[in-house]
Amino acid sequence: MAGRRSLGRRFGWLWGAYAVSTAGTWLAFDAFALIAVLALDAGPAQVSLLAAMGPAVGAAVSVPLGPWVEVRRKRPVMMTADLVRCAVLLSIPVAFALGRLTFGQLLLVSVAVAAADITFNAAAGAFLKDLLPRQDLLVANGRFEATTWTASMVGPPLGGAAISLLGPVTTVVADAVSYLLSAFGLRAIGDAEKRPVQPQSTVTRPGDLLEGWRHILTDPALRPLFFNSLLVNSLIMAASPPLLILMVDDLHFAPWQYALAFAVPCTGGLLGSRLAPRLVARHGRYRVLLTAGVLRACWSIGLAFTGPGAPGLVLVMLVEFGLITCCGVYNPVLATHRLDRTPTGRVTRTLAAWSATGKAATATVTALWGVLAAWTGPRSAIALAGALLLLTPLLLPRRDHTRGTDPERAAVAVESDGG
Repeated sequence: MAGRRSLGRRFGWLWGAYAVSTAGTWLAFDAFALIAVLALDAGPAQVSLLAAMGPAVGAAVSVPLGPWVEVRRKRPVMMTADLVRCAVLLSIPVAFALGRLTFGQLLLVSVAVAAADITFNAAAGAFLKDLLPRQDLLVANGRFEATTWTASMVGPPLGGAAISLLGPVTTVVADAVSYLLSAFGLRAIGDAEKRPVQPQSTVTRPGDLLEGWRHILTDPALRPLFFNSLLVNSLIMAASPPLLILMVDDLHFAPWQYALAFAVPCTGGLLGSRLAPRLVARHGRYRVLLTAGVLRACWSIGLAFTGPGAPGLVLVMLVEFGLITCCGVYNPVLATHRLDRTPTGRVTRTLAAWSATGKAATATVTALWGVLAAWTGPRSAIALAGALLLLTPLLLPRRDHTRGTDPERAAVAVESDGG
């Protein structure tokens, strides 16, 4: 049996930085909402505003940064984004300790963190493409995906326990420290990054802001994947608040049971991310994208049939396990294909446009589904989201645009045994 293929010391530091910041993020999952409720006595309307406005406005703020980041070295940008997130997050416990914390501050911090998230991720994609050869990108993205699902499985329960024992701002401090450690990890990579070609004009033109969307919408492979991802991710996330209401309020599941129903299925993300490289090696990138893309749309409708007691809890776990496993396969393959289809000089703007649009769309659809759930009931809202998801495979590419651009089929076989 072959061992795990090494992607080099520099990737190791990048992966470590990603792991520690991702762990902090999931440890602080829903921390702002909990602080708003526990420390500021916020009501449902304010919590919904916090969940929707922060990512949406942050996405808008991040758009002008794309062209600026594109022509700069990405590692310093990533380190700066980490330090910005650390600083703004630390402002919350400081204000809380002084008795000066307000809902407005939470909203501003949420916007700043969302903008820094998009900027960091866009720069990181470009940095990864420059760091590794093409045939290693899927392996790297699979490791990032596995790290995300591990953190999402372990982080929220630990964060909830920490808040119960130490107070509402505890996990925010931990998240801030994780970004500081991430910045140190990025610094340890070393300064071997190529300097991008500087444009003749330093003035950002309106067309530069739209270059990411222009590339996505004119690429015959990326365009359908983009619209499919927008709709699928928005509908999956939009059904989450109604499902919480259905399980906790209507069916009287305890909060720990609700948390367990989503923590356990995250093992499917580990399984899927581990399967992705070997599936691509055997079947090719297009077939894996198409199959996983279809399968991930088939699960959510089952949540509308959630009932009380142990059978209902098991049903949610099974549905979420199937959904998350399919996403664990699909996501790293999509991330790799997107990098492969994007020229080096457009990676940052393309990823920023993709992420910003996704956050804005998810925030909008989530808000609309909240209104729908209040009008029709949570079960009906969940059922409608699941029914619409069944239609999303129609947006997947009808043709194989990966021919000749599928280096993983040969290179990833080593990883399939031990990676």
